[in-house]
Amino acid sequence: MVVKNDISLQTFNTFGIDAKARYFASITYPSDLNEARLFVRERKTPLLILGGGSNVLFTRDFEGLLLLNRLQGIETVEETEEFLWIKVMGGQPWPGWVDYCVEQGLGGIENLSNIPGTVGAAPIQNIGAYGVEVKEVIDKVEAFNLETGKIREFSNSECEFDYRSSVFKKLAKGSYFVLSVTFKLSKKPTLTLTYAPLKKIFEGRDSDSISIREVSAAVKQIRRSKLPDPDEISNAGSFFKNPVVKNSKLHLLLERFPTMPYYPFGDDRSKLAAGWLIEQCGWKGKRVGNAGVHEQQALVVVNRGNASGEEILNLAEKVRQSVDVKFGVGLEFEVNIV
Repeated sequence: MVVKNDISLQTFNTFGIDAKARYFASITYPSDLNEARLFVRERKTPLLILGGGSNVLFTRDFEGLLLLNRLQGIETVEETEEFLWIKVMGGQPWPGWVDYCVEQGLGGIENLSNIPGTVGAAPIQNIGAYGVEVKEVIDKVEAFNLETGKIREFSNSECEFDYRSSVFKKLAKGSYFVLSVTFKLSKKPTLTLTYAPLKKIFEGRDSDSISIREVSAAVKQIRRSKLPDPDEISNAGSFFKNPVVKNSKLHLLLERFPTMPYYPFGDDRSKLAAGWLIEQCGWKGKRVGNAGVHEQQALVVVNRGNASGEEILNLAEKVRQSVDVKFGVGLEFEVNIV
């Protein structure tokens, strides 16, 4: 493991924030992690893991060791008549992995096309889009315990998946480095076309006549129309989670805001559209200094110039505050703040 000093992280995060890491190392072999563990222990310094840098906002320099997950590899581990189990290393880019599955005719993650980031980050965030969550196709996660130096396999249930969360974001936060994820993919795909724009694109067609290649292309088209490309406008995708409220709270809100969109979420809860709430507070397309809220998708906070992480965070806090005042609903950040 080669450790570099005082490295700029501007090209390693999609917000383009020019923070620095005091120590920096790329992990290309699992054995590197034992060295990293000893390095941190000897120097008593903090540790941070980064994949694609597409879900993080740096508000300051990181005074510790930053590990970049660059473990690569794709391997078929089991096959039946209906399913294929494929082990994918954590540093593999997520968009490329989805494209690989689509090309092979393997169904399950086509709705998650073009989400930036790495495979290792997918179970941590339990990424989801257009009616699908990655937990639906994860068989197990192999992770390195940075405290004990031991490797552990987490079954799907042990990952404790929740909405945009998992055990790796809660009780085990910062304790594990994801080595690989094993996916269970269908050789006879069942399409998920419940998301309204997808349903509209394929309206009038029999689902048996629709290929996963077409679904993936449609998802990419929808994402391009709604979300800014980080290569063109620096951002980290959705900055806020869609809030989940009890139905008793929902009914009170609908009395005041009858056009408010919502979606059933379990027996006694519903999910609200954070983008709609933010838009109703007048933030869509608004700019404050070098930070702003995107003009097409109010969930997305963007870096309009050379905004600092603090500047972006301050704007996000103001957005959150105004939604709380108007609706009495608390918004949670989806982006990790460092």
